Formats: sequence, C-alpha cells, structure tokens
Amino acid sequence: MDGVPNVTRADAAAAVRNPLAFIAARWTPDPRTVRRAALVALVMSVVIVVTGGAVRLTGSGLGCPTWPKCTEDSLTNTSEMGVHGVIEFGNRLLTYVLCAAVGWAIIAARSQKPFRRGLTRLGWAQFWIVMGNAILGGIVVLVGLNPYTVAAHFLLSTALIAVATVMWQRTREGDAAPRPLVGKAIQQLVWVLVVVSVLLIAVGTVVTGAGPHAGDSSEVERMPIDWETVSKVHAVLAWVVVTLTFALWFVLKAVDAPKGPLARTRDLFLVLLAQGVIGYVQYFTDLPEVLVGLHMFGSCLVWIATLRVLLALRERPEEAAGLPGPAVEATLTRA
Repeated sequence: MDGVPNVTRADAAAAVRNPLAFIAARWTPDPRTVRRAALVALVMSVVIVVTGGAVRLTGSGLGCPTWPKCTEDSLTNTSEMGVHGVIEFGNRLLTYVLCAAVGWAIIAARSQKPFRRGLTRLGWAQFWIVMGNAILGGIVVLVGLNPYTVAAHFLLSTALIAVATVMWQRTREGDAAPRPLVGKAIQQLVWVLVVVSVLLIAVGTVVTGAGPHAGDSSEVERMPIDWETVSKVHAVLAWVVVTLTFALWFVLKAVDAPKGPLARTRDLFLVLLAQGVIGYVQYFTDLPEVLVGLHMFGSCLVWIATLRVLLALRERPEEAAGLPGPAVEATLTRA
C-alpha cells in the first residue's frame, strides 16, 4: 500500500487559499463519477421540492415559527412542537444534504481533466440558487407563508432543477460547439413547448396559492383568485403542452429525425399522461394530500423531461471534450 504523502506548510496554505484547486491537483475523477455527482445533485433538487411539498401538505409550514432558528430560543425543534416541528426542521436539514450534493458535483467537475470551466460554472450556479432559495425560504416563514413568496420559492426550485438537468446532460458531452440534429422549424416548435411548460408551472403555483392547502393549520392568506377558474386555466395549458408534444413527435417521425429527440419526446409524452391522470383524479377527489404531493413530483418530472427534449436537439461529440469551453455556458439558449 502506498504511503500517505507528507503535507507541507505550503500545501496547507494552498488548501486554505483555494481548496478546490488543491483537490483538483491531487485527484482526477472518473467520468462516471462526475456524471453520478451531477445526477445526485439533480435528484436532491427534486427531493427538496417533494419534501417541501410534504411540509405544506401536512400543515407544518410554520412548525418552526421563525428563521434561521426553529424558535426564538432553540436552533432545533423541541418536543413541545410535536410532529409539525419535526417535519419542518427535517426539511431544513435536507437543505444541507442538497448543499453537500451540489458541493460534490462542483468538486467532481472542477477536478475533471481536462478542466471544463462551463461545467464547473453550472455547479456553482446551482450553489447560488440553493443559497438564494434558502434565504427566500426563511422569508416565507417570517411572512407567515404568504402565497406569493411560496410561489417564488417553488419557481426558484424549478430554476435549480433546470440548471441541474443541464449540468447532468453536459457531463455526457464534449465541449465542442453544439451541432443541431433537427431543422430550425422543429427547434422553434420545441421552444414554444418550453415556454408553454413554464407558463403551466407558473399557473400551477397560482393554483396552489389560491387553493385550500395553505401549509399551516391556522388562517393563512390565500391569493384572491377564484380557485376553480385558475385550475381550469392550468388544465387548458396542460392540454396545450400535451398537444404540442404529440405534434412534435409526429413531425420528428415524418422527417426521420435521429433516435435521441424521438426517444426524449416519447418520454415526455408518457410523463405528461401520468401527470394528467394524477391531476384529474386529485381534482375530482377534493385534493387528497397524497395525490397533491405526487402531482408536485410529477411537475418536476415534466420539467426535466421537457428540458431533455430541448437538449436532445443538438449534440456535442465526446471526442471534442478536450476543447476549451465557451466563456459563458449557454446550453439552454443555444440548444
């Protein structure tokens, strides 16, 4: 067994000044390790959304009535706070797990050889979104679960999922300029699909903000919008997304497109069908908490599947992985 090399004072000073560079100089991860680290970060970004939904659906949104402490006198929940305190504080602890997952993705990307600046920046973008959302989550508690702040909290989590999805995809690609696999008209159709999907998610937050699940057992402000009306708007947008997805699949088949875009479009269509079934069942059964939680999970999957369709419209050959990346990672805007 090889001995552990001595760490000099210069090494210790270098580690303090730039720990990422220190690690990268001494460790080169396998490409599969980088891909798995990015996937773990993506999975945790979905988990934190689902557990956040569980906090709201169990009425535990104010289980810890203040922030950053759980109470004025305690950093953690106390026995007097009951199960709501456990659920809310447990969700706060998961934020640290998410930070660890994102940190691992950053370290793995930074240590990969050759160095990929764009990939590392995607990891750091996740980190700053997590920090911003943690602060916003504290504001949500301090303003008593104001529905507008709750909606913003969810939308920022959606942005985190988007960046994590792009990073996961980029770990399996090189750094050459993207080459389109389909024509301009199909790219434009997919961008319309993405825009409508964003509207669908945004209107979904309005449905939540106007609906009966306020997140706490006490009286909580709701958005002054008719819940039935906004739910119907949400359903119409969902059908528009389904129609666009089916139209995209039909066009891709007609032009004999590569398997990648076709497979991703098929995946999106199947996820949308499952999400639609859950949505209608929960609507006609008076919104049982379990189904609402599944619908939130489905929303994350729909968003990921939509982004994967967008990212499947181009390729970056593996053999180009050693080329220097662009100054600014623009995967979404250049797909």
